[in-house]
Amino acid sequence: MYEDFYGLSGKPFQLNPDPAFFYHSTGHQRAMAYLRYGLQQGQGFIIVTGDVGTGKTMLVNNLFRELESQDVVAAKIVSSNINENDLLRMVCAEFELPFERLSKASLLKQLEVFFKSCADDGKRVLLVVDEVQNLPRGSLEELRMLSNFTHKGVPVVQSFLLGQREFRAIMRAPGLEQLRQRVLAAYHLKPLSSAETETYVKHRLTKVGWAGDPEIDGEVYQGVYQYTSGVPRRINTLMDRLLLNASLEESHTVTFEDLRGITQEISHEQDLGRAEDEEDDDWAVAEPPAPKPLPRSSSRKPATPPSPTLDSPQDAAAAAEIRRLEAKLAAMQRAFDNLTSDMTRQEQSTHAGPPVPVADPSARRAWAVAAALGGLVILLLVVFFFLNNA
Repeated sequence: MYEDFYGLSGKPFQLNPDPAFFYHSTGHQRAMAYLRYGLQQGQGFIIVTGDVGTGKTMLVNNLFRELESQDVVAAKIVSSNINENDLLRMVCAEFELPFERLSKASLLKQLEVFFKSCADDGKRVLLVVDEVQNLPRGSLEELRMLSNFTHKGVPVVQSFLLGQREFRAIMRAPGLEQLRQRVLAAYHLKPLSSAETETYVKHRLTKVGWAGDPEIDGEVYQGVYQYTSGVPRRINTLMDRLLLNASLEESHTVTFEDLRGITQEISHEQDLGRAEDEEDDDWAVAEPPAPKPLPRSSSRKPATPPSPTLDSPQDAAAAAEIRRLEAKLAAMQRAFDNLTSDMTRQEQSTHAGPPVPVADPSARRAWAVAAALGGLVILLLVVFFFLNNA
């Protein structure tokens, strides 16, 4: 759309990894050097990792373009969480070999025969596995087993493994020592620098005939880097949106204010998306409203309130101590009530009939005072302990 307005021959910031737009940044040049080195060795594994959108697939597409003039039979598979048998079927399918309704032994034998026939024809076999971090342990082991195929003492297949950052941790896991020993080189692809971001944008525009229309203010490039962190895929998305907006405004200049407006729109759209997701989650887990409590009858005892939820072992210990002290206080209160009841009955019997031998009145008073003071002390301890642990 905007390419017509600005007289461009194509879409400069498409998300499809077209090798015609390959940008030779410092990191991408080094990664390509590792891949070319692996091709020269003709054996083992080359591993390239990188965060999402840093250009790993672009590396492979650019490599395949270079291989068109070489005697290399190359195939690429994008892996998912598949077992070793399905992995072998995918490999056979990419090399245009039969794979349906074949046992694992038949698949392996078929691949071995194919690899050796390529070697007899003077060709090398390259297998590229993208998104390799998704493969389970058994499938990784199957890739290692393929590397064991030899013909006349020479390995007949080589593998390049491309994956996200977490694959580095997977490779360090126990049980993959044999696979690690077959790795010739490994490289982690990083995002573009600030200077490379500006050069990258101009490089892609130049590829479609950009001659300064639209004019892009210098501070826009720094803003693009800050917003995208130098990740090529993010740069493509942002620049595509920025040029589209400028063309709709029929503007031939892209300013920092234009960039600010677009980034705010994108952030707002993302916030709305997150809010909608949260609403969907709330709807999915929503429960029917709790029924209202029934009116409490005067003859019905009030229900015991539920115990508070404990958030930690310390809270549980504090609650247990409070319950223990409350039990002691209740016992003291019962003793006090019993003593008071005895005193009342004794006084009544004194007026109603012949005297009944009882304990010394002064002793009874002393016991009553002691019980009351003990209960008060325990109550104060309970309150103090509760306040300190609330």
